[in-house]
Amino acid sequence: MSSKVDLAAYLFARLRQIGVKSVFGVPGDFNLTALDYIAPAGLAWVGNANELNAGYAADGYARIRGVSALVTTGGVGELSTINAIAGAYAEMAPVVHIVGTPATHIQGQGLCMHHTLGDGNFRLFADMAAKVTVAQANLVDATTAPSEIDRCLRTCVMESRPVYIELPTNMVKARVSSANLEKPLDFSIETDEGFEDTEADLILSKIYASQQPFILVDGFTSRYGISAEADELVRETGFPTSTTPFGKSIVNESYPNFYGMYAGIAGPQVYVPWARGCDLVLRLGPLNSDVNTFGFSTIPDPKTCITFERDSVDICGTKYHNIHIKHLLRRVLSKLNKSLLPKYTPTMDLGDPKQILADLDPTTDNEVIAHDTYWRRMSNFFRPGDVILTETGTPSIGGRDFVLPPHTTLINSSIWLSIGYMLGACAGAAQAQRDMVGEGLRQQPRAGGGGRTILFEGDGSFQMTAQVMSDMIRNRLDVIIFLINNDGYTIERWIHGMKADYNDCQPWRYLESLSYFGAPKDDPTYPVMTRRAETWGEMNQVLADPKVQAGKGLIMIEVVMGKEDAPDVLKKLVENVSRRSSGEFERPTGGSGGASRSEALTPDEKAMKVAG
Repeated sequence: MSSKVDLAAYLFARLRQIGVKSVFGVPGDFNLTALDYIAPAGLAWVGNANELNAGYAADGYARIRGVSALVTTGGVGELSTINAIAGAYAEMAPVVHIVGTPATHIQGQGLCMHHTLGDGNFRLFADMAAKVTVAQANLVDATTAPSEIDRCLRTCVMESRPVYIELPTNMVKARVSSANLEKPLDFSIETDEGFEDTEADLILSKIYASQQPFILVDGFTSRYGISAEADELVRETGFPTSTTPFGKSIVNESYPNFYGMYAGIAGPQVYVPWARGCDLVLRLGPLNSDVNTFGFSTIPDPKTCITFERDSVDICGTKYHNIHIKHLLRRVLSKLNKSLLPKYTPTMDLGDPKQILADLDPTTDNEVIAHDTYWRRMSNFFRPGDVILTETGTPSIGGRDFVLPPHTTLINSSIWLSIGYMLGACAGAAQAQRDMVGEGLRQQPRAGGGGRTILFEGDGSFQMTAQVMSDMIRNRLDVIIFLINNDGYTIERWIHGMKADYNDCQPWRYLESLSYFGAPKDDPTYPVMTRRAETWGEMNQVLADPKVQAGKGLIMIEVVMGKEDAPDVLKKLVENVSRRSSGEFERPTGGSGGASRSEALTPDEKAMKVAG
């Protein structure tokens, strides 16, 4: 290997080494010369219709592949994607954002350049980016640039959050040392094994002493790289287990001790008192957002909870720092004595999702499609390996009723909730699927097997980011889209303004969008299909179609639902949000970590508390 390489060549070579195969973005005059280095590094340029969608796609790619890369031009380009980067930061998606900037001498002279505010301040946009990224680098020095790149990339992967790298135009071809490329980046963590042994023993003592244990798996479990350990903990202990909305699909839902989602005040009435009566809750990777905790009603009492974070564990109110959580969980599992585990099975019916699905009455051909059963029934369409995405709104709420087969991945948003995100994320996830199939890391989608990319999208959300369809077609991505057409912003109608015109959106001919964006008409290598379903007879015909089941090409199914129809959970949530906004509920106490407590009481519970 040459002792010197161009700086851009080093950057993209490093990205390929850490697992990136495709690069998202939009060309601009400050990044054009850098884009020439993408293909020689063994990377594919995806290309997007706009920067916001590029950011969303990079986020979706990162959630499947483990890391992604995005290139924009400075100023106008990077600000167009900052919403996506903020969402990736909030929900922990590791995105490397590379920004092409003016030459260093132009910046040094403070010239009035296009794509800026005209004030000569070239640090303004970097200052903004620093608020939503965990590491930043401005590659202005050829001697330090390689180490700066390595630092940012390692931080991105280790902390599972976006990083920001500025590449001035005159530094693209700067010659830098290639020595570091001869060895992979080190993602290991040094830990004190003796210290983790102490914590593991303490955790096990709490587990053995418990009488009514409960495991609650949340979404950051996957970001911390402990999904396998969480699944093993559920399987080996046999403890009653639920997930949060953000954590859905992380553990195998076919286990007999899996009881679906813990929905707090929006779920079955029996579940909340049972969960609050548990004397030990093992809580993994929590996200304490209002949406993810159903109005803070599922946050356990810290005195009876062991909360596993990335760098710490909180054991019944005492927090221990500087711990590598994966090592700790592996230690717990290796020491676990199953003969000492409490034998506990809930005596009340907490609801078996698999049985609820099996007990649904058969559909009739003329039966209209409604939220009350649609989401559960769609579970029969899924198969192992699928990546399923549910857009913010009725799809995200309804998708909580899915009964998922093993080895599926569900992507939803549980704190940022930027509508339109999921269409872009779907393009990124499909790209990651294809890249991983090409590298032998996933099975090729086909009739009867292999993972597909399946999106449930609302009509209002679709209108936010419809240009993603162009990106999908351009890159020949295999995607199945179920577009829920309920004539506007139904979730907003339920929150406020059921009849208000501001919750309407312009009716589109959605299925014609594929033609408008240039989808091929008769290309056997990339089949395109559109269908429409208003009744279960039509829906069942669509789902039985072998071409739909195969998931090859671009498939869009418009699913028509009632304008005011919504999942029951959504209705309950809206009712409780209204009460909380009016001050009827007490405010939750505690911070964003596991050692917090919510007093999100129902009116009956509040009355009992006052009376007691």
